[in-house]
Amino acid sequence: MLKPGQTLSLSIEKPAAGGRMIARADGQVVLVSGAIPGEQVTARIERVGRGVAYAEVLTVEQSSADRRPVEGDPLCGGCLYAHITNTRQLEVKGLVIEDALARIGRITLPQRVAVSGSPDEGYRMRARLHVRDGRIGFFREGTHDLCDARATRQLRADTCDTLDRVAAGLRSLGMAGVRELEVSENIDASQRVVHLDTATPISPRVMRGVGMSDGLTGLTVSVPQGRGAERTAVASGDPHVVDVLDVDGHLVRLRRHVLAFFQGNRYLLPSLVAHVVGHVQPGARVLDLYAGTGLFSVAAAVSRDAQVMAVEGDRAGAADLDVNAASAGGRVKAMHESVEVFLERQHNTPHVLIVDPPRTGMSPEALAGALALRAPTLVYVSCDVATLARDARKWLDAGYTLERVVGFDLFPNTPHVESVVTFRL
Repeated sequence: MLKPGQTLSLSIEKPAAGGRMIARADGQVVLVSGAIPGEQVTARIERVGRGVAYAEVLTVEQSSADRRPVEGDPLCGGCLYAHITNTRQLEVKGLVIEDALARIGRITLPQRVAVSGSPDEGYRMRARLHVRDGRIGFFREGTHDLCDARATRQLRADTCDTLDRVAAGLRSLGMAGVRELEVSENIDASQRVVHLDTATPISPRVMRGVGMSDGLTGLTVSVPQGRGAERTAVASGDPHVVDVLDVDGHLVRLRRHVLAFFQGNRYLLPSLVAHVVGHVQPGARVLDLYAGTGLFSVAAAVSRDAQVMAVEGDRAGAADLDVNAASAGGRVKAMHESVEVFLERQHNTPHVLIVDPPRTGMSPEALAGALALRAPTLVYVSCDVATLARDARKWLDAGYTLERVVGFDLFPNTPHVESVVTFRL
């Protein structure tokens, strides 16, 4: 029986979802951090759960050719795969997608999953950071200990410079109860907005000086309203950024609020959009569920002359969706309501159904409503392989055929991978 603190030699077999790698000791599964499949390592057991143990690498006895040195703290948020070369990371993430589909969805793919890679420096356009003791940074994995965001190289150097100036401004105000910070910038970083999440009520006027920091085009502040409610107030500048994408020679312009969800990788965003809307034939009817700010909706309308119904329940995303839909020449109809409520009354069958649900996947009600539409083509965009596999099984059981699975490495050096699955009826 394995025990916490025990040290043992392990042969690393394959990757597991979440960033650890699978090994076995006395028939028991051990999930090991800091390893690469094919390596022999000495690891220490951190904790033991039901049927599985968790361990961390102490030394590498037989190193993989794909191991590389790590600059900075390997446990700082966003760095769990930093010890693996970029090329091997793509292979590992493809295996994670395949394993989830096979193990959870009971789906055997006819070919390996190809994952498109991204530069791993300055790729993030959106990030949530924490403010502690006058510093701004990420948390170390599994802790509330702050670590230096700059060293992870996920953010641009000028973004980090801007955040340093924001931190200095906050320190001059005694931090003013700020606990969390969100930064959002457009693809070329010509616009950058910061949102401050405060633990105590504070007037946005107090933050106006912080919003004048060089490198910021906008600053917003959360204002508690009682009973857990809050509103967002603009302290200075514009709370939005604007992206312009070239999709098959067509320029797609998208506005988004600092708090609106948006795909966060500046390098892979154009290819992800092109892949999704590539399933849309000219003039097709498209239904886009969980449409967000209209990334796929507006791109399909502008580049494919599609007629799109776009559904988004989040308030910030829906406000941007309204604005972005108006720029599509009447080809996008924006609906501000939950997917579940919309599907209760929607019975028209689209040519193409696009879904991009949150990490929890589609709710049973949303899935049942979407299946009832019997769309000939479904494009399922997912940020979580487990819920993707669960939902994919439902689509197959309803008579759909899985045509293709591809991955996009939107978060290099992390275990996260974006999957896009094409189903046909």
